[in-house]
Amino acid sequence: MSLELDYFYGNEAEQYSFYRIPKTLFTDRRFKSVSMEAKVLYGLMLDRMGLSVRNGWLDKDGKVYIYFTLEDAVEMLGNGKDKVIRLFKELDKPNGIGLIERRKQGQGKPTRIYVMNFTLPPEPEQQLPIPPSAPSAQTSEIPKSGLREDVEALTSEIPKSRFRQRRGQDFAEPDPNKTDKNDTELSDTESSIYPPAPTPPPHPRRTQPRRDRMDQIAAYRELICENISYDLLLQENPYEQDLIDCYVELMVETCCSGRETIRVNQEDVPTNVVRSRLLKLDKMHIEYVMECLRNNTTQVGNIRAYTLSALYNAPVTIGQYYASQVAHDMAQEVMP
Repeated sequence: MSLELDYFYGNEAEQYSFYRIPKTLFTDRRFKSVSMEAKVLYGLMLDRMGLSVRNGWLDKDGKVYIYFTLEDAVEMLGNGKDKVIRLFKELDKPNGIGLIERRKQGQGKPTRIYVMNFTLPPEPEQQLPIPPSAPSAQTSEIPKSGLREDVEALTSEIPKSRFRQRRGQDFAEPDPNKTDKNDTELSDTESSIYPPAPTPPPHPRRTQPRRDRMDQIAAYRELICENISYDLLLQENPYEQDLIDCYVELMVETCCSGRETIRVNQEDVPTNVVRSRLLKLDKMHIEYVMECLRNNTTQVGNIRAYTLSALYNAPVTIGQYYASQVAHDMAQEVMP
């Protein structure tokens, strides 16, 4: 029996939440051996990363871990327990593909699951063997005696003074500031008999740190925009887009900081604490900070530090702020 479902109109599909499975799991041949059910399970665990980041579930090395029990997977996938166990083993290391890493804590505590970064360096290109070049017709027809005569004729045309000059330079200490035109005449006008050395190909992992950094920034930006309902926030505040974008970029920059501490409220606060607090902000918190900054009448010296402190303090002060406003309004109504 089919369901009576309606069509999507315009951008209606963008207002819903979806589980995301990386495209590279389908396009990279190194993941072709992973079953479809295991890829879906990886997407479910990857979605849990947002909850872990918001809760500050980081180990001492700053690595994010999740809690995803066997019962959770059975309920969400609709498979049997034995099938889900096989899917976990398929994803786990070292016997599986290595997309997750499970670490038991013991003493009845749930197993920590580290969802591994699915990005891989590009595969090195296979270099085809260079076939030996066949001798040309011209060189095969020249007798050895003729080659010796040509060499002697070539050397006889070069003045002996140049050989003496070059011989002295070979044994003398080179002067980096000396640029003699005669020393470069021959190399400028005559090609070398030796082929140029091939340029080594770039190392495949040389650009990996920069790519990982860009992926981290994009992931945090997407998570923050989702937390604060960015699109809805712009619809309700169309003239504040520049200000909202500044808030988002400040939060992304702070969350991606590699420092151990961040200066907030004139104190050095651990980066993990600041990151956890910023990832708890929602649409109401951003609107609260915007209102507070609009109502501020004092001159701010360091606007960046002031804004970061306002965002950091928003989850703590928002309740008191609106409670005081309600009390003030009620007092105004009571007064004759």
